[in-house]
Amino acid sequence: MAVADEGTFTDAAVALGVSQAAVSRTIAALESALGARLVRRTTRHAVLTPAGAQVVARARRILTEVEELQRVVGAADELRLGYAWSALGRHTLTVQRRWAERHPEVPLVLVQSNTSTAGLADGTVEIAVVRRPLDPRRFDTALVGTERRFAAVAADDPWARRRFVRLADFAGRTVGVDARTGTTTMDIWEPGAGPAAVRDTHSVDEWLTLVAAGPAVGMTSEATVAQYPRPGVVYRPVRDVPPVQVWLGWWRDDPPAHRAALVRLVREAYASA
Repeated sequence: MAVADEGTFTDAAVALGVSQAAVSRTIAALESALGARLVRRTTRHAVLTPAGAQVVARARRILTEVEELQRVVGAADELRLGYAWSALGRHTLTVQRRWAERHPEVPLVLVQSNTSTAGLADGTVEIAVVRRPLDPRRFDTALVGTERRFAAVAADDPWARRRFVRLADFAGRTVGVDARTGTTTMDIWEPGAGPAAVRDTHSVDEWLTLVAAGPAVGMTSEATVAQYPRPGVVYRPVRDVPPVQVWLGWWRDDPPAHRAALVRLVREAYASA
């Protein structure tokens, strides 16, 4: 790559901080290993062969991957906390500030990932906020708090004028849900007593847009109420339904070093509510 970028072996050696002989030996060794001529020398320039051009193009992609690997490994001095929808609701800012005060050497970085594991499975984060069960064979979890459930309705819906709703009120209504990450599942209702229809959505913004327009109502945890106030959407508590359990989860075979401290801090925040 240095030869391609600089145009001569001499300039490539200067850019790399090595001798010209070292550059020549390295190119010769690479050509021998690949069994192809990669560079043609002229009196003034080094010109890539067609095979050399292909090698350089792939080498750039390889080095980009190496740089990304270095970035990921270098991020070991920060704790990345994943979430799908609403992070920790109204406790989010409190946890962020208290963590910064108590652990200034380890930044807490929140990462949104609309997946069932909130970024754990794909390696985006080390620990995640989840409100649905994780596979216990792969992940460990710690219960950190509970949240009330709320109905989300359009501002001109009759429910918007009520102080609260009940599970039975959803009968005959269409309910918007996120099947991958949402907290609303049909087993909340007794058989035959649930909504008339379900509309699947794929993000919190899509869900809120659907509710605001009126074709569907929703049910969500109070974290969403705190994190996503939206013109045209009104939230009302659902009285007769169990609360949503909030968990922190991480890989069973690779627990993050600071998980215990974060679990304690999040539990404190929920307990003080």
